[in-house]
Amino acid sequence: MLAVSAHWETRVPAVNAVAVNETIHDFRGFPQELYQLRYPAPGSPLVAGEVAALLEDAGLECFVDEERGLDHGAWVPLMLMWPQAQVPVVQLSIQTARGPKHHLAIGRALEPLTSDGVLVLGSGSFTHDLKSIQLDAGSGEPEWVSAFAQWMDAAIAGHRTDDLIHYRRRAPFAAENHPTEEHLLPLFVALGAAGRRARAERLHASIDYGVLRMDAYRFAQENEPNR
Repeated sequence: MLAVSAHWETRVPAVNAVAVNETIHDFRGFPQELYQLRYPAPGSPLVAGEVAALLEDAGLECFVDEERGLDHGAWVPLMLMWPQAQVPVVQLSIQTARGPKHHLAIGRALEPLTSDGVLVLGSGSFTHDLKSIQLDAGSGEPEWVSAFAQWMDAAIAGHRTDDLIHYRRRAPFAAENHPTEEHLLPLFVALGAAGRRARAERLHASIDYGVLRMDAYRFAQENEPNR
């Protein structure tokens, strides 16, 4: 597993190479039970080395971090998918200032991993305006959230890669839903890693606190059977 989380931001791409992943509790103000959770998934220095080599072959600098574990953007979804933490996990950082095109290029450079049985997981949020969170979301989803999500879904399903790269200018209410980009950028890595002819399948769509869309997609090659 290669996990790309919105919660590890670095100047250049970085990949962790550890024997066992430490569980990083990179959040504050939550119930104590959350801080007691552990997800000691094995790492894979071998896969980390492959990630670094592929990025460097594509002309992208990559730093190998031999200490860092998994932040909550990685271990929270993985804990739901593989609660026994038996699948080896490597984490890759993002570079928020470099935008979608850079992260799509990272994904495309890493496409060979998917042929070797490595699942690329992009973990972020389809919308992420924390200032507009509604603790009592009885009023329903605002139009500015649904309009953005519908535009993104149509662009993803329609293979409109250029529109997605330029979503900041073309999607309705883009800045409102993503005041900063870090929570959408992992999507572009996963999209790029699936290949240029990848099809998209929306696995899930929901909303939390009125404004946080939790949509999830699976990207696969056209000739790959559904799993």
